[in-house]
Amino acid sequence: MSNKVEQLAKASKDLMLSEPFYGMFLIMLNKRWDDNIPTAGVCLNGINYQLLISEKYWSTLSESHHIGLLKHELLHIGFFHLTDYASLTDRDLANIAMDLEINQYIASRLLPPGGMVLSMFPELNLEPQKGTHYYYEKLQQGKKDGNCPNLNKMLAGMGQGQMTISIDVKGKASTAQMPDHSTWKDMENLSEAEQKLIQKQVEHILKEVAEQAQKACGNVPGEFSEILDRINHKEAPKFDWRGYLRRFTGGSTKIFTKKTRRKYNKRYDENPGLKIKPKRHILVAIDTSGSVSSNELKEFLGEMHHIQKTGTEITVVQADTAISHIEKFNHRKEFQVYGRGGTTFQPVVDYYNSNLHKYTCMFYFTDGEASAPTKAKGRMLWVLSSTSNINPDLIGPQIKLN
Repeated sequence: MSNKVEQLAKASKDLMLSEPFYGMFLIMLNKRWDDNIPTAGVCLNGINYQLLISEKYWSTLSESHHIGLLKHELLHIGFFHLTDYASLTDRDLANIAMDLEINQYIASRLLPPGGMVLSMFPELNLEPQKGTHYYYEKLQQGKKDGNCPNLNKMLAGMGQGQMTISIDVKGKASTAQMPDHSTWKDMENLSEAEQKLIQKQVEHILKEVAEQAQKACGNVPGEFSEILDRINHKEAPKFDWRGYLRRFTGGSTKIFTKKTRRKYNKRYDENPGLKIKPKRHILVAIDTSGSVSSNELKEFLGEMHHIQKTGTEITVVQADTAISHIEKFNHRKEFQVYGRGGTTFQPVVDYYNSNLHKYTCMFYFTDGEASAPTKAKGRMLWVLSSTSNINPDLIGPQIKLN
C-alpha cells in the first residue's frame, strides 16, 4: 500500500474516532487522487459527489492538516455549496465567502495553512457563523468601497491565477491560500431539476449519516443540526383529512387482500388466511396555472402527503387550460410541475366523469381563480389555498386551507 493511501486511511480512521459524523460521511464519498488540481476539491460522480485530492499538495500537509482538509471538503458538500454556487454571480467572492463560512467549524490546529478566516478582513467587521450569503454581501460591500486591502489583493491574485498571496493579518505578514473551486464548474450547466436531484441525494446521505452517528456516539455536530432539522421538517396538516375522508368518502372502490398467518383459513388448514382491507383511491387535481404561486403548490404537496399517510391511494392530475400530466403520487419522489398557463377547470371534471369507476372521489387543489365548470357526476371537493378566497360560483363543497 502506497504512503498516500496509508495516510488517507489513517486520516479517515482518526476522523471516525474523533468525529464519527464526519468519518461516516467520508466513508460514503468516492475518493480519487488527481494532480490536475492544486489542492483538493469535489466534483460530480453521477448524482453523487466524489473527492479529488492532489497528491503533491497532500504530501506537504501534516497529519492534523489532512483531517482539516477532509472536513473542509465535506462541509462544502453538507452545506450545499455546490448547488448554491451558481446563484452567486461574483464567483471569486462566492469562493471566499463559502470558505469563510465552513472554516469556522474546523479547529485552527487542523485548518491547513492559509485557509480563509474572518480575521483576514478586519475592516468588514464580520460576525461569526452567519452563513455564506451574509459574508458574500459583506465582501461585495468591501469590494465596492475598496477599503479592504487584503480583499483587494486576493481578488487581484485570483484574477491572475495565483494560488497564494502575502497579506497582512493584525500587523503581521501572512500567506493566504486562494480558494479554488474549479471542480464545481459542471454544476453551472445543470438544469434546475438535475440540481434538485443532486440536492435530494445529499439530503438522503446526511440523514443516513446522522442516524448512524447517533447510534455510535449519540449526537450530531451543531453545525449540521439546523440543516438536518430543515431536511426532516414536515409541515403539520392544515386540515383534518383523516376525519373528513371518513365522512366524505364513505365506502371504498378498491379492495385489497393480504395473506396472514394470524387468520384461520377455513378451506385449507395449512395455508394462511386472507385479510380483506378496503382502500380509498382519490383523484387529486392540481391547478398548475400561472396564477398559482410556488408557495401554494408547496402547500398543496404538503397536504397531499398527509392525505396519503391516511392510507389513501392518490392519482394526481395536473392541469391549467388542459390536462398536462397524470401519475400516481409518491411523496418520496421528486414532484415535477407541468403547465403554468391559463386556468380552465372543465378538462379535469370531464376526465373525472369518464373515469368514475376508478376513483372514490376527487379533490381539486386550486386558488379558485377561474369560471365554474359543469357539476361533476361523482363526489368532488374544492380545496382552496390559504391565500385564496372562497369562490361562490364553484359547484359543490369547498374548504380553505388555514
